[in-house]
Amino acid sequence: MCWCADDPYITLAHQHISTLAHISNLFLFLHKFYLMIQIGDKIVSIELFEEQFICNLDKCSGNCCVYGDSGAPLNDEEAEILDGNYEKVKSSISIKGKRAIENQGQWVIDRDGDKVTPLIDGKECAYTYFKNGIAFCAIEKAYEKGKVNFQKPVSCHIYPIRLSKVGDMTALNYHKWGVCEPARVLGGKRNMPVFRFLKDPLIRVYGQEFYDEIEKVFKELGDR
Repeated sequence: MCWCADDPYITLAHQHISTLAHISNLFLFLHKFYLMIQIGDKIVSIELFEEQFICNLDKCSGNCCVYGDSGAPLNDEEAEILDGNYEKVKSSISIKGKRAIENQGQWVIDRDGDKVTPLIDGKECAYTYFKNGIAFCAIEKAYEKGKVNFQKPVSCHIYPIRLSKVGDMTALNYHKWGVCEPARVLGGKRNMPVFRFLKDPLIRVYGQEFYDEIEKVFKELGDR
């Protein structure tokens, strides 16, 4: 897709978000050199529409739960939920995971000062368990069994979207990680855009109305 400065709908801006031309009650932005689309108080990277993605656990083995600099980011509410529901999810957690949680706590503060899940020996998330060599979430397992009402941390559920605050707005950016190459390959074969693969978590976090607006944007981008 080609975007040019003299397009009547678009004006590009560097470094800072600025209001752009009107497209069906949406606005295009360029923030940190990424083209963004505003929907209410959310700004959405155009990569969520242009990139393809479908998790392929048989190929990646759930390595997003294993590799990384720290555990899964948690908001304050999620940290409280883990504190109050540990006994309910405990049976699904590995022995090493239980030991890590008992030594570190249900959540920890990482080097950036953020609340995250603890890790096992600096590797996989303490809430991870393995089945046939594939990493799964013990919290989600407890949720599927009806033990808890909390499915999993939003940061995990909505990945490869990364959320960040930009002033009073929330930015939804696509995070490209090497361990997810099988997901990009499979998504490309099935022509599955990132946002559509993440329909359920997007609705969970922001509601049906927001997701419907994203679908409208996708259609308008395709019509251009």
